[in-house]
Amino acid sequence: MKLEVKQLDALTNRLTLAISAVALSVAGNAIAQDKYPAKIIRILTAAPGSNHDWGARLVAQELTPRIGQRVVVENRGSISVEIVARDTPPDGYTLVFYGAYVWLQPLLTKANWDPLEDLAPISLAISSPNILVVHPALPVKSTKDLVALAKARPDALNYGAGGGGSSQHIAAELFKYMAQVKIVRVNYKGAGPSMLGLITGEVQLMFAALGPALPHVKSGKVRALAVTTPKPTPLAGDLPAVASVLPGYVCESAIGLFAPKKTPAAIIKLLATHAQQGVKAADPKITFNNGVEVVASSPEEFARFIKADMTRMGEVIRSASFSN
Repeated sequence: MKLEVKQLDALTNRLTLAISAVALSVAGNAIAQDKYPAKIIRILTAAPGSNHDWGARLVAQELTPRIGQRVVVENRGSISVEIVARDTPPDGYTLVFYGAYVWLQPLLTKANWDPLEDLAPISLAISSPNILVVHPALPVKSTKDLVALAKARPDALNYGAGGGGSSQHIAAELFKYMAQVKIVRVNYKGAGPSMLGLITGEVQLMFAALGPALPHVKSGKVRALAVTTPKPTPLAGDLPAVASVLPGYVCESAIGLFAPKKTPAAIIKLLATHAQQGVKAADPKITFNNGVEVVASSPEEFARFIKADMTRMGEVIRSASFSN
């Protein structure tokens, strides 16, 4: 069937308009990326008093002069992850700085995001050991003592933790599983409030990020028993490893920067490059004193780390029937 001249003209006009619209959209995106960043960048993270907060502020401080735009930190708690994964335009202006909660929480319960489908890894910035700390009134001086007490008093002890899937939560549940003890979890809105609960005696123990916990250990407000690295680390002084009592035990806190999944590759690359450079430039004395090791990975390295940790911890979570 032949088309009349008027029909051909109309079809040609529609095709021309469609092609023009696509070209303008591509050009607009290119222009937007060329001008990026044109406004303040926000990094959402956990509550104050956590390694997340400390690390986010380090990244923001180092990014600001490197990208020529102000970068600010907002302490929104665990909802930060969902906001960036589900409710944020992929334009590079709202990011999230978070740890294992991002990729392990969905293994524990139905989450409103998929760590592989909804978020784009930018850089695994820092890692830190957790340390096992107890209230000074608890009659234990070592991991071995704690295991013995917990076995003698099932469900009588409790531990504090922030969001399910956090490194501190996983560390405690892994401890319970490997030691075959029953300890009750008490939920808090973050690591800082959890530590306050321990200091005031609301809970008897917790696994805490090393840096934020150190001042409380030094002041005698809490007692440190062990570190969660495979073996003792200079970051934690002479603390023994939990693994010396529970062979194979390890649970470190890894925290990094994410953007929404469909953020343009050019923006991800720009942020990753400057975040890596900035974190690597941080004063080693400051990072050491805060119990932190610099990682500064590439986006690809961060993505591989996440997939590997999901595989490793997924097997443990399923076998241990972790409480969320």
